[in-house]
Amino acid sequence: MKNTLGNNVSITIFGESHGNALGAVLDGIAPGIEVDESFIAHQLDLRRPVGKISTPRKETDEFEILSGVFEGKTTGTPICIVIKNKDKKSEMYESIKDIARPSHADYTAFCKYNGFADYRGGGHFSGRVTAGIVAAGAIAISALRKKGILIGTHIAKCASIEDAEFSDYKKDIENLNNKIFATLDDEKAEEIKAIIKKAASCYDSVGGVLETAVIGLPVGVGEPWFDSVEGMLSHALFSIPAVKGVEFGAGFAIADMMGSKANDSFYAENGQIYTETNNNGGINGGITNGMPVIFRTAIKPTPSISLPQKTVNFKSKLNIIESIIGRHDPCIVHRARVVVDSITAIVLCDLLATKFGTDWLSK
Repeated sequence: MKNTLGNNVSITIFGESHGNALGAVLDGIAPGIEVDESFIAHQLDLRRPVGKISTPRKETDEFEILSGVFEGKTTGTPICIVIKNKDKKSEMYESIKDIARPSHADYTAFCKYNGFADYRGGGHFSGRVTAGIVAAGAIAISALRKKGILIGTHIAKCASIEDAEFSDYKKDIENLNNKIFATLDDEKAEEIKAIIKKAASCYDSVGGVLETAVIGLPVGVGEPWFDSVEGMLSHALFSIPAVKGVEFGAGFAIADMMGSKANDSFYAENGQIYTETNNNGGINGGITNGMPVIFRTAIKPTPSISLPQKTVNFKSKLNIIESIIGRHDPCIVHRARVVVDSITAIVLCDLLATKFGTDWLSK
């Protein structure tokens, strides 16, 4: 099982949904970076379930930093963060431990790990494990912010409802990062919440699309061919449970454009170089060009629904009809956005350390 991501700055995740604890080890972060535990708590709050649009499972996400931080600053050694699981109801999974819940990893995990995987609540494959990514990512986000690099994600689309588009990137990002439900248009937020509640009342679920903007990145970051900015970010983003698609800039729509429309024309102003459009999402040849890095992440509908579904008992090999039990989200898009921000920050720290050296973030 490959639980480590990154080269010069890396994250290793550990734990299971219903285990004693989960967490992350962040390694390679420069010494001397301020660690604000209240900001880590704030980021974890953004991932926490909210009312009827989320799971009834209520974890406090109290965390403990075991190493790598001394007197409020990083020491340069591995930072280990542990988060205890407290609101567990593992007994409800005993009756379905041999059932392949549709679109879950139950069957594939059983086959890969010879029946030894922890099946409770999805085990190591649960979205619950992303809490460790968010805690570690908060440190990376803080380090980037000190260098003028900001990350923000909004719910671009959920079911049939589309949010407004980015306009003033800096202002929009700052506003989003203070919202529990991250839309640019507050009226759209209420419409999306209504769609989610309706899906929940029908024992169903919905998915959506997240759009992320990164501003302030230096020109020339990225290691083509195989550690390009798109490649590294896509690798990390696809590790987030429920992510089924990633596109940069105009994305798949660029295939329908003529070259004259798809190309981003360059111009100079006050000694700086910009592009008139940003169809390539701030990246050329796998390298940042100074424009905002823009990408979208497709999140599938939560697979745990209470409607009857066809499946199998993978031990008896019998076909069955099963209604999934447990405490599940009718939509995870609004909770996943802070996970996207967090893993993005960790990848960018790695790319920046590769280009400028591991101490660059603390200078």
